[in-house]
Amino acid sequence: MSATDATERGQRRTLLVVLVLNALLFVGLGVGGLVADSSALLANAVDNGSDAAVYLISFLAVGRGGKWKRAAARASGVMLLVFAAGVLIDAGRRGLVRTEPVGWTMMGLAMVAAVVNLICLELIRRQRSDDVNMKAAETFSFNDFASNGGILVAGGLVMVLGQAWPDLVVGVIVALIALKGGIDILRDARDSDPGGAS
Repeated sequence: MSATDATERGQRRTLLVVLVLNALLFVGLGVGGLVADSSALLANAVDNGSDAAVYLISFLAVGRGGKWKRAAARASGVMLLVFAAGVLIDAGRRGLVRTEPVGWTMMGLAMVAAVVNLICLELIRRQRSDDVNMKAAETFSFNDFASNGGILVAGGLVMVLGQAWPDLVVGVIVALIALKGGIDILRDARDSDPGGAS
């Protein structure tokens, strides 16, 4: 087996593992977000769901040509931008209908998700790849880990203050992190295109 084959095999295995972990987080955080009436948890759930879809695209891109990989990365970036817009709309809706999130549920699920996302991040970084899709996967995992920290803080503030605004603020911050991540991925895809780089 050549070095390239070994690298591609490692990338596929890693992407498959993080895909499954993110799909499980999507279900767990989604149920928890509904039970806890938390905008931040639902935002994180949708984020992990979109990540799982992106990891599937990246998984299919391994071993293919640069053009296919750039197209997959662009799809990933656009998906993140769409996700960010959806979360911002949901946060606005929740601000109007006055939700009552459950702080301890937010904190518990955020800690579990942080551990899972840290595992995903470490698995991806072990690949030490400059591949545009692996870099996109690393961006997603880092964004998720940062979002989990925000949800942990928001859950504590919801418990202490007895108000919903920390949950809404973190939901918006998660969306802004996703927005930046989507833009970064689209920029990386453009810069890796020999015909499109400036």
